[in-house]
Amino acid sequence: MSDALPDGVRRLSIDGRERLATRGAPVYGEPQTDEGWRAWDPGRSKLGAMLELGLDLGLDGGERVLYLGAASGTTVSHVADFAGPTYAVEFAPRPARDLVGVAEDRDNLFPLLKDAREPETYAHVVEADLDCLIQDVATRGQATVAVRNRQFLAPDGRLLAAIKARSEDVLVDPSEVFGDVLDELGEGYRILETERLDRFHDDHLAVVAEPK
Repeated sequence: MSDALPDGVRRLSIDGRERLATRGAPVYGEPQTDEGWRAWDPGRSKLGAMLELGLDLGLDGGERVLYLGAASGTTVSHVADFAGPTYAVEFAPRPARDLVGVAEDRDNLFPLLKDAREPETYAHVVEADLDCLIQDVATRGQATVAVRNRQFLAPDGRLLAAIKARSEDVLVDPSEVFGDVLDELGEGYRILETERLDRFHDDHLAVVAEPK
């Protein structure tokens, strides 16, 4: 566990309470300070929840990132506020249109309308040897997605994944689902830390790992 935050992420008093914040254009109606810092809501962001819970994510700021499951840009907008080049993959056209709008205010955010299960379709666009792979995909086979996209990570890079149990099987106990996912992830990654996110997101497991 760690209290350290990446450069570009702060804990500030916003709306009368201490909150995580990054500095950038607002995206989802989040409160801001007069200096342009905007609250990062861990209830709407699995990565924000990981930071709030103190996981050691290995983020210093300025990382080159591939984000899988970017949706309409809630979390990836915060990532782009403190990271370097950020490639954001989203499969559904409607949220991808919103993501394009978010990218208009962030020169380092590159939205890709692609399927994270098929990394070969965007391998010609995304850099190699990236520092970080952030994954939040609501699909069966989440471990398979992470293993297939390992090709983009540097040997010392990090996988930061939010595993959603109900996307794998709604009938099986989440703990059993998580065990199966971790076993499959072990084929390509060394697991460094895990933590349930139930305080903010029901039936989700945070996973911090590095490529084998």
